[in-house]
Parts: sequence; C-alpha cells; structure tokens
Amino acid sequence: MKTFTLPATDLVVPNVVLGLMRIQDKTDDEVRTLVRTARDAGITFLDHADVYGTDLHGCERRFAEALDLSAAERTEWVIQSKAGIVREGPYFDYSYEHLVASVEGSLDALRTDYLDILLLHRPDALVEPEEVARAFADLHAAGKVRAFGVSNHTPGQIELLRRYVEQPIVANQLQLSITHAPIVAQGVASNMQGLDQSISRDSGILDYCRLHDITVQAWSPFQAGFFTGVFLGSEKYPELNAVIDRLAARYDVPPIAIATAWITRHPARMQVVLGTTSPERVAGAALGSEVPLTRAEWYELFRAAGYTVP
Repeated sequence: MKTFTLPATDLVVPNVVLGLMRIQDKTDDEVRTLVRTARDAGITFLDHADVYGTDLHGCERRFAEALDLSAAERTEWVIQSKAGIVREGPYFDYSYEHLVASVEGSLDALRTDYLDILLLHRPDALVEPEEVARAFADLHAAGKVRAFGVSNHTPGQIELLRRYVEQPIVANQLQLSITHAPIVAQGVASNMQGLDQSISRDSGILDYCRLHDITVQAWSPFQAGFFTGVFLGSEKYPELNAVIDRLAARYDVPPIAIATAWITRHPARMQVVLGTTSPERVAGAALGSEVPLTRAEWYELFRAAGYTVP
C-alpha cells in the first residue's frame, strides 16, 4: 500500500481509505473482520461522519463497540469524521455551537480523545466563516482535532474559509470514479465548443487542490453516477468493463483493483474512499494502489468510459 505524508500535517496516510458509513447493522465480528481485512491490506485510515447510521453517530458508536481500541491501538489509525449535515433540518449547520457539539459527540461515540481530521460535510449556503474559524481554533487548541478539511467544496468556498481559518485545509472529499470524472475530464476537453465535457462545473477544483496542497479524497469510486449503481460488471458499460477485465488479467488483480488504480495513478496523489462492507472487495480494491497503469492504459480506460480525448 502506497503512503504519503498529508500536507501541512505529520500524518502518514495510505492512498486508500476505509469508509464506515454502512456498518450500523453489522455484528461485532463483521465489523472487526472488515476493519482487520483493511489493516492487513495496508489501510490505516478510517472515514466516519456524525450522520452515518440510523441514528446520530450511529456508525461511529458501532465501530467503537466492535473494536474497543486501546490507547496504543488508537495511535495506529488515522480517524477522520465529518460534521455539518443535519438530516431532519435545517439540513446544514456550520455554526460554532453545532460543530463543537458534533465533534464532542463523535469523540464520545468513537471512545477517543481526538480526531485526526475533521471535514465540513458538504457546503452550507449560510456559512459564516468566522464561526467556523472559531470552532476550528478552539477544537485544535483543546487537542480534540489535529487537522481540518472540507467535502464537496469549490475553490471559492475554500478560499472564503481560508480567509478566516488559521489552520490549513488539508483535504477535500469529492465524488470521483472512472465514469463520474468531470473534475478530471473537463480539463482534457477545455475550449471545445459544443462539447458538454468542456463545460466547467467545478471551477477547476482538482487543479486548485493540487496548487494548495489539499488532498482530494475520492468518494463513490465505483459508482457510475450519483448513487446510480456500480459500473463494474454493469451491462451499461460493456466497452469499459472489457478493458477493465483485460487489464485485471494482465496485472493479475480483480477488476475492482483496476478501478482503484485509475484514480491512484493520477499524479495528484488522491485517496480512494471505499464504502463497501465486503472484506473481499476491500482487499481487492486495495491491490489497485500498487498497479502501475501506463499512460496509454489510463487513457484507454478514460475513453472507454465515454470521455473525449481530442
């Protein structure tokens, strides 16, 4: 498993992350098997959120109940959580009180004294950056959060935060897969009149993150679109799956590893966030971190997914 030091922190992180958004109804043994499989594959980064689960902090609590990490074991993991979504309304809340309360709730549910990283979970149209800055400052000073980031934010939204927030923004969690890759595809087809792919929908967020040492965390890396089902093995993507299967055979890995490798091959050193609860799929996806796709293979996958390469 390839690792790197997260910019502006001393955190050494792998480029594959285990997301734990679907473990609420899993047994202790199932959760332990999932996490230990990830660890055996070199994954030491866990992604949580306060809203994951049937109740608030549900998946965080389920994780802690199943693993019951000792203080020494806790240091072996990078644990990230997210805050800001209020499911029953008002939908988003980046107030000082809400962010601090959410972190306190996550710490209690996870049975830990600190989060390695806290992300703002989707943009809040009513954000008051001074409130966010105060929350980040107090959480950091108290040792409750080591680093901060965002999720699904645009360059302008991040710039607004950076004007007030003292701590570096170290990560931005964005949807990305071979078939859902506008953050990559637009630049390839820039200035091509009449081509939908050339339209910028994100103000150049990928290049912005690279320029400012913000690690992109790719969520839904195997989803065809916005929760429309996976593209792997789908009859809707015969050409793409034919290429994936051929490359999987060439590199002697499962197809899911090729889907991972397409993201980790990018020089932006992005992280792939796995949302599966299947230990087999976790282990298979992790293998993609070491697959050295050539430029020709990367672009062949890109074109087979339906994108234009001028």
